[in-house]
Amino acid sequence: MKSYHLALTVAGSDSGGGAGIQADLKTFAALGCYGMSVITALTAQNTVGVSAIHPVPPAFVARQLDDVLEDIGADAVKIGMLHNPEVIRTVAVKLRRHQAPNIVLDPVMVAKSGDRLLQDEAVEALKEELLPLVTVITPNLPEAAVLLGRPIEGPEAMERAARDLARMGPAAVLLKGGHLEGERCPDLLYVRQEDKTTLFDASRVETKNTHGTGCTLSSAIAAGLARGLGLADAVGRAKEYLTGALRRGSEYRLGRGHGPVHHFWEYWS
Repeated sequence: MKSYHLALTVAGSDSGGGAGIQADLKTFAALGCYGMSVITALTAQNTVGVSAIHPVPPAFVARQLDDVLEDIGADAVKIGMLHNPEVIRTVAVKLRRHQAPNIVLDPVMVAKSGDRLLQDEAVEALKEELLPLVTVITPNLPEAAVLLGRPIEGPEAMERAARDLARMGPAAVLLKGGHLEGERCPDLLYVRQEDKTTLFDASRVETKNTHGTGCTLSSAIAAGLARGLGLADAVGRAKEYLTGALRRGSEYRLGRGHGPVHHFWEYWS
């Protein structure tokens, strides 16, 4: 009998379908993984913004994690929106107890529309409870600035920031440079044990359809790890996948705000 490559997303639900668990599950499927989900919050949102957040009780988050990991297991886990300290602690306890491998943390703090998705008091819980368990954390520059408590000004400051983030516990840091000015989007991968940095550079895709890019990249990395790729290869392939999704998604119009990327660009257009 064959076995699936198993990828689990622990994240919020996006009713508009462009980000959160919806984006993660689409990405897992597009990249050859069997996707599972633990929902941490329900959001009422569309391409324009987030109008409401309904957190899932921590006990029910714990129950979802136990049921999935005790029976099915996971080859990789992607973590997205956790929203409050109680849920963060719950997720950390369960992942540690089940010895979950290949944990990719996307520290979702602000939606593309500018809506805040992480409570202020949850930042410290994220640092203390989750970062020491993580294989790779994938913050953009504003998220990294919140975690470090200082701005990251320019590409020359990215390596220092990545090293400082790694000192908080994760085995590796992928610092995303999409918020920098210019025609290029440099992402910097720093692996703590090897004390090694790798630059992943890509041309900027001019499009309004950028909703869910962070979710898609982190879940694509998790899919690569679930399929047995090394971290650098998983990041490189995830970047290629996201670039294609952005380019093909730019041809569509959906909603009045930031539309989604095209997760299945390799299969239909």
